[in-house]
Amino acid sequence: MKKIIGTITIIVILAGTVILLIRNHDKINKPRTNSGISNVVNVNVAKVISKAADNVFDLTGTLFPATELYIAAQAQGQITSLNIELGEYKAKGSIIATIDNRLRQLAVENARINEANLKRNLERTQNLYNGGSATEQQLDEIRNAYESAKIQLEQAEKQFADATVKVPFSGVVTEKLVEEGAYINPGTPVATLIDISKLKVKINMSESDIYEIETGDAAIVTTEIYPGTEYPGRVTFVSDRGNDSHNYPLEVEIPNNKQYPLKAGTFVNVKIKVPGEALALFIPREALIGSTQDASVYVSENGKAILKKVIVKNSSDDYLQVLSGLTEGEEIIVTGQINLEDGKSIEIIKN
Repeated sequence: MKKIIGTITIIVILAGTVILLIRNHDKINKPRTNSGISNVVNVNVAKVISKAADNVFDLTGTLFPATELYIAAQAQGQITSLNIELGEYKAKGSIIATIDNRLRQLAVENARINEANLKRNLERTQNLYNGGSATEQQLDEIRNAYESAKIQLEQAEKQFADATVKVPFSGVVTEKLVEEGAYINPGTPVATLIDISKLKVKINMSESDIYEIETGDAAIVTTEIYPGTEYPGRVTFVSDRGNDSHNYPLEVEIPNNKQYPLKAGTFVNVKIKVPGEALALFIPREALIGSTQDASVYVSENGKAILKKVIVKNSSDDYLQVLSGLTEGEEIIVTGQINLEDGKSIEIIKN
């Protein structure tokens, strides 16, 4: 009897142990919703809204001179005088170099004497012709010789003038390329001159934005060199051809400022204001997954987080303008994205 009772007791203990193990197994494998780890992610959402686009593009670029030119010699010979120094300002028409012109000067004097003699001969022959003492052929020959002499005089004066190198516009010397006494040929660069009374900003703009910019659009240029100073400008060039990266060259021209003068090569920020205030779609910046060049967002659909590719561009406030991929009123997830993946269950936190 004692053996039977002992056996029953062992069986009961074993059965209880098995039941306890099964319960523990179920607890371990049951979703741990009460421990804070859940298959459902709590998120905040915001709706895609429609509002007036500010139509301001924030861009960056580099300043270039409005005019930059290699000043070249137009005559051959030795430089007898040179009047340029680096950084020197030269007014339009200033002489910066003279090439040996003694022979050219003699050629001008000779051509001038010849022209004067033929002019007197033409006048005498004309009088003789009027009096019947000269033929029409003689008059034509003298007239042709006189016209040829005038051309030769003009050529000699042109060659003499070419021996003097002048600046075609007012500007600053940035390169001195020859020295006094050097022998040069036509086309030899003498100096580089730049005009920075006006400056132009060269910018590369994306394909998605370039179609909204037109020549004449207003622009504001700023630089960290002079914080708080604005330089008003205008778009002067919009390229009709992009590069292999689908970027298009754009130029903005600004007047330089005497109080806060800028130099070519300076890095600047540019805001271009596009006329009009068309309606556009916007989402909060915090909804963005990735960069503006490769953008995605999570959309709340039927209790799930759905990842969508979108095309956006920067705006001047805390929103991004949506160019494609979303519609007005869709709910965009703005917090909790770090715990999300495509198709994940979500629960929207009510604010």
